[in-house]
Amino acid sequence: MTGRKRSLSGIRVTGRFHLGNYLGAGVNYVRLQDEYESYIFVADYHTLTTKPNARDFTDDLYDMVMDLIAIGVDPQRTVIYRQSMIPMVSELTLLLAMVTPLSWVQRVPTFKEVARVQPDNVNLGLFEYPVLQCADIIIVKGDVVPVGRDQAPHLELSREITRRFNRTYRPVFPEPQIVLNPEAPIVKGTDGKAKMSKSLKNIVGVTDPPEVIRQQVMSMVTDVKRPRKTDPGHPRSCNVCAFYKFFFDDWEHYWELCRKAQIGCQDKKKLLAERIIERFAPFRERRASLTREEVDRILESGAERAYALAQQTMVEVRDAVGLPPYSRP
Repeated sequence: MTGRKRSLSGIRVTGRFHLGNYLGAGVNYVRLQDEYESYIFVADYHTLTTKPNARDFTDDLYDMVMDLIAIGVDPQRTVIYRQSMIPMVSELTLLLAMVTPLSWVQRVPTFKEVARVQPDNVNLGLFEYPVLQCADIIIVKGDVVPVGRDQAPHLELSREITRRFNRTYRPVFPEPQIVLNPEAPIVKGTDGKAKMSKSLKNIVGVTDPPEVIRQQVMSMVTDVKRPRKTDPGHPRSCNVCAFYKFFFDDWEHYWELCRKAQIGCQDKKKLLAERIIERFAPFRERRASLTREEVDRILESGAERAYALAQQTMVEVRDAVGLPPYSRP
């Protein structure tokens, strides 16, 4: 891994992967570990902004890490660790807050969106979320941060904060570069309207049992302009047909059958469900072989590597700011 640029990704604790997670980010995680020195952290501090007791999302945390490994993220090539196991992140967040103008944080749209969803829990941690995000990236001196287009504005703020710190003190951090995956799709949920999301209950799982995947796919909204099976379909506006692009090499053939009313919506969903089940069978097998004890070992090993790197970074940071070195016990 030495000599390659460092990639850094963070994942909030939301539980098992769905197709949106996999197609939008998971595929990229697997690819990046071949190109970069790859780091992925489980953002449990960030999750506390909406779920204040970490015990409440312990099961989701294990589910998510198991799925991450099941889809092909290799702990031998990617450092996987838990954010809260790197306490220096909190110190760096505090120091970055000292050079981050209030107006920069106030303009972040996510704060207003989440505050609207959880009006009874508009906490300071939620407001300071972008500063913590920046600390996560630069504590390991991440060179590149892969994100979807909807996250790009947040990463631009991290770049601004990094530049401000380097100007105020001295160049300690590389300015993280945003890496957009142009092939990452925006995956709609089973409702055919909103982005796939667990909170909206409109997901199709990746490592769920086959019977669950069948149920999820069969619940998908299809072609609302096609009242009868004998009517010509409209594949361009059909959410089920959109998924055929991801799972069928000959998707255009099925789109043509749809236009000619030679295949019905229910049949399309049945075919899609079986293809998804078949495609992800190796993921389910890999996941079934994992235990919580193994996940603990992976997270602890990853934390050791990230901790050592973060500790080196904070020696530089404290010296640049003019603070004394850490006292030794």
